[in-house]
Amino acid sequence: MLIAPSVLACDFRRIGDEAVRALEAGADWLHLDVMDGSFVDNISFGPDICAAIRAAVPASAFLDAHLMIDAPDHYLPRFVKAGMDMITIHVEREGAVDVHATLAAIRAAGVKAGLAVNPATPVERVLPYLDELDMVLVMSVVPGFGGQSFMGEVLEKVRVLDGRRRAEGHRFIIQMDGGIGPAQAPLCREAGADCLVAGSSTFRAPDMAAAIRSMR
Repeated sequence: MLIAPSVLACDFRRIGDEAVRALEAGADWLHLDVMDGSFVDNISFGPDICAAIRAAVPASAFLDAHLMIDAPDHYLPRFVKAGMDMITIHVEREGAVDVHATLAAIRAAGVKAGLAVNPATPVERVLPYLDELDMVLVMSVVPGFGGQSFMGEVLEKVRVLDGRRRAEGHRFIIQMDGGIGPAQAPLCREAGADCLVAGSSTFRAPDMAAAIRSMR
């Protein structure tokens, strides 16, 4: 199981040092939650902070940018320039954004492409894109704020995606994000998840390395 601590939960006064601390504690990836105050009711940071984190960590570190923004297609070049390894957009922007074209642009830039689905959105909305994806992100909280409680009902989405992946030979990984700690990790694993985003349960743990090990 890959563990991707979300820097949204770190001490922003020393965000670069915090990113390094997570990697030294055994994090596989770093998850960067980008929020614009419109698509979700919170504002976090943008491409400049992503670039600063990129500069603060070893070149080998895998940075996973989750774009909770209205116009991912418009800002995509800036996140590519910032050095992101994975860029995830939301299926809920379908219609306002050409999702097929945006995923193609991400991959054409040499970056892995992800598609996120919110708890209230049917998983069927994601299925037409499976051939174009390196990752599907299943949100297990309503996006926008850290520290929320895990919504167990979304595990069925993971089971559906894992079933499609096995039956049709897709190669995408399944990531889950929201309210995940050691108690939820086994449920996510059993449903078919490959990567867990964890914010408060990693950065605010007394022993981050132990917390990461307990979820892996």
